[in-house]
Amino acid sequence: MKASVLTAARRLPLCTLAAATLLAAAGCNTVSSPVVRFDRQTTNYGDAKAVELVTNEFGSTDLQMIAEKMTGSLLEAGIFQGRPTVTISTVKNKTSEYIDTTNVMNSIQTALVKSGKVRFTRSIQEMQAGVDELTRQNQSGLYKQNTTAKVGQMTAARYSVEGELTSIVKQNAATKDVYYKFTLKLFDVEEGTIEWQDEKEIRKTTQR
Repeated sequence: MKASVLTAARRLPLCTLAAATLLAAAGCNTVSSPVVRFDRQTTNYGDAKAVELVTNEFGSTDLQMIAEKMTGSLLEAGIFQGRPTVTISTVKNKTSEYIDTTNVMNSIQTALVKSGKVRFTRSIQEMQAGVDELTRQNQSGLYKQNTTAKVGQMTAARYSVEGELTSIVKQNAATKDVYYKFTLKLFDVEEGTIEWQDEKEIRKTTQR
């Protein structure tokens, strides 16, 4: 009997024999699946525009107030006649916190684009992606020549936006006061003149 079993086993493919071995092992030992446990917690959607005061650090409400102030001021200035082209240059974070100033400028840019009064060209940070796409279309040999975007046809920016975010922090045993100031400037690229400038100040105080 044992000889016939061994003979049959030799005739089985290796993968089939391995599967049979695993099944036999499973029959001898009980294998339990890992149990994943989650702590009880409740997550709810909130109002993205609601005032956020979890801490006195820079937060979503500060970003929204800055974007609203700068966008409104720019549009009221009457500079954007004939949908001029604008590029975002640098927005420096001079605070002691990590603050993504790109996120602030994205909100301002989105509102201005929606207004239909201005066009944005690629920023310095975005330019390499544009160059790579032009190179791919014109040098890869994959595209019909009459459909490729031509090199040297980009529209230059008439205006450049530059800004900075600063802060002053004062605290004692009972109080922490944080003052933020966001400054934004619009430069005429050709003439180098400041055509518009505005500021947004924010103060947040926490009592311990």
